Amino acid sequence: MSKVKETPTLKRTLNSFHLWGIAVGLVISGEYFGWSYGWSSAGTLGFLVTTGLVALMYVTFIFSFTELSTAIPNAGGPFAYARKAFGKNGGFIAGFATLVEFVFAPPAIAMAIGTYLNVQFPALDPRLTALCAYALFMSLNIIGVGIAATFELFVTLLAIFELLVFMGVVAPGFEWSNFTQNGWAGESTFNLKAVSGIFAAIPFAIWFFLAIEGASMAAEEAKNPRKTIPKAFTLGILTLTTLAVGVMMFAGGVGDWKALSNINDPLPQAMKIIVGGSSGWLHMLVWLGLFGLIASFHGIIMGYSRQIFALARAGYLPKSLSKVNSQFRTPHWGIITGGVVGILAIFSDNWITIGDMPLTANIVTFSVLGAIIMYIISMLSLIRLRKTEPELKRPFRAPFYPVFPIIALVLSIICLIAMIYYNFMLSLIFAGIMALAYVYYYFTQHKIENIVEEVIEEVLEEIEGETSKLDEVL
Repeated sequence: MSKVKETPTLKRTLNSFHLWGIAVGLVISGEYFGWSYGWSSAGTLGFLVTTGLVALMYVTFIFSFTELSTAIPNAGGPFAYARKAFGKNGGFIAGFATLVEFVFAPPAIAMAIGTYLNVQFPALDPRLTALCAYALFMSLNIIGVGIAATFELFVTLLAIFELLVFMGVVAPGFEWSNFTQNGWAGESTFNLKAVSGIFAAIPFAIWFFLAIEGASMAAEEAKNPRKTIPKAFTLGILTLTTLAVGVMMFAGGVGDWKALSNINDPLPQAMKIIVGGSSGWLHMLVWLGLFGLIASFHGIIMGYSRQIFALARAGYLPKSLSKVNSQFRTPHWGIITGGVVGILAIFSDNWITIGDMPLTANIVTFSVLGAIIMYIISMLSLIRLRKTEPELKRPFRAPFYPVFPIIALVLSIICLIAMIYYNFMLSLIFAGIMALAYVYYYFTQHKIENIVEEVIEEVLEEIEGETSKLDEVL
């Protein structure tokens, strides 16, 4: 008798510490670069206000989101929650938005890796470095989630240590007057320009926390996810909020913050003001700082591959992308496909120029647009499921319900409106790609449903035929 060949599945190997490492590691590159573009729009004081509002949104969101991730521990994360709450179309919106967030964050980080190495080796092309980073960490993710998660934890711990070193080294040069000088969108007083800057800077404050929710996508690979995920999220958001405030304050207080407001490597440049360009501290920051970028880059590759895997498994993407490698039990085609899109984004300014913002800032904004839409539909899913499925097992319940999810929902809507207003062309591109993706999904889904119906009809006809023969015999 031949044995039935089992389809490979994801392997449960991750504990609370691994998940904390993934949650923080996914985000920690946001402490190293990207956020300082917010100074260009809002100034230091204005951006501090923006960051405070966004931090409030994330705290209330994460404590609400944890209810969903523990009640429905699925590799698809937000897509699975929205599908349960709003059906297939709701699942599509959440899945597409999450996919954009996680596929377009890595190219921005890869470019920052290239920029950091360029500080040490000026002749090295940042894009070539970014390309090599993709090749290396896609391979590592294919090899296995256990190895990938352990590596993620290691580099995350090194990245946190390096941020603490940075704050310690520049602390003697910190002056409050440097931080506050013309801190309201380049002016000394709070006015309408400052208000405008606060809203325009929203994408870059979100970058401080973007993708923390990605730890939920490892739910099918976590041991006892209903206990480990809440611990990881709670400790993760506390870790990131503390680091974000510390890094921003110390970097802005060492000199002219405007010189750091439109670059990919604000921390090395801030340290250079204090210790000089040839200091060993600076070289250490560059090398160890790479671990922060690598932690997020590596972790988000893990996140987008699981999202592609789950969406393909559910029929939203080509079924072949849901295949799991028989040897390593990882979604290899999902890893490769997301990497190809990211590499194309790195070279996209050769063909597309949008506004006067640097390429990295545009990629960051595009990724954040996906995140905000996902946050909105996730909070709506939580509220709806509380009404439609009150008996659903919820090992962790959102505290202060419905206040927390409503705060997160309202702030997310405000952020989305502001981002569309200040990034209208990027928003149109986002909407256009989403519309094309939905057309693909709509027709392929109906085609699949028609095939299933035809197969069922054929089976029924065969059963009826056999039944007629049996009646004749009897």
